[in-house]
Amino acid sequence: MEVFAKKVITNISRVIVGKEKIVEKILATMLSGGHVLLNDVPGVGKTMLARALAISTGLSFNRIQATPDLLPSDVTGLNVLDTKLNEFVFRKGPVFTDILLVDEINRTTPRTQSALLQAMAEKQVTVDGITYQLSEHFFVIATQNPVEFEGTFPLPEAQLDRFSICLSIGYLDKSQEIEMLKKQEMSHPIENIKPVSNLTELEEAKKKTKEIYIDDSILDYIVRIVERTRNHDDLALGASPRGAISLMNISRGLAALRGREYVLPDDIKELSVDVLAHRIVLKPEARLMKKTKQEILNEILNTEEAPIKSEAQT
Repeated sequence: MEVFAKKVITNISRVIVGKEKIVEKILATMLSGGHVLLNDVPGVGKTMLARALAISTGLSFNRIQATPDLLPSDVTGLNVLDTKLNEFVFRKGPVFTDILLVDEINRTTPRTQSALLQAMAEKQVTVDGITYQLSEHFFVIATQNPVEFEGTFPLPEAQLDRFSICLSIGYLDKSQEIEMLKKQEMSHPIENIKPVSNLTELEEAKKKTKEIYIDDSILDYIVRIVERTRNHDDLALGASPRGAISLMNISRGLAALRGREYVLPDDIKELSVDVLAHRIVLKPEARLMKKTKQEILNEILNTEEAPIKSEAQT
């Protein structure tokens, strides 16, 4: 697994400079069967990251540019009349792929956003009463711009909860940005990268992820963190049971990528904010006090006792 992780992350890093930790979390989410929401400003490489991941793993890739006039049928596909056969034929939409990038998902209407719900949860879509199975490796990376709100439709809680993790790529530091500029002097690095893995390796990695051991004390730690969000004075809505499941699954993916056969409390601490922050809702008075979801989660993590389990004991 370490070899698989290293070659995929290294290959993506040829395109996306200095963001190995983010790439690792996205890969862990992919192995655990979840979906990713990238909440960041334009131009930081969200689209390129998704493309580089698809190329590196040898999977098929489709992209949807979300706009207010995008229809659900533009996402799932529709039945069209074949004049030669004189019957309706199903024409597949962009969801029939392995990795789907939904660019600026909050620019499309709730009706179209909800068309992704069944696809993300069940890996299938229903059109005109007929259900079609999606790829076994179907993986959604959706992006949204947190700065511009004019002409956008904020994602409802039900849709946000479908995303296993919400990440922000962020800006590069000075040396990294210089390195990025040098790489793009002649051509874009995305044009030169090749697949470094294949379907067999990916399936094996997913299988190993499911075999990662997670101790009962770690499960208890996850539940305690989630329960604290539900009873917190500053939160109107705490994390859902799906949030706890996502935290467990992605922590196993992260442990597998780092060559371990077990999950550590540190994995839970590292992932909790990214996995739970987008699922919780602040009370109005907490927003007036300028409190943030991240601050509240960090306060919970700092005060909730973690199980004492070192690598030597495991």
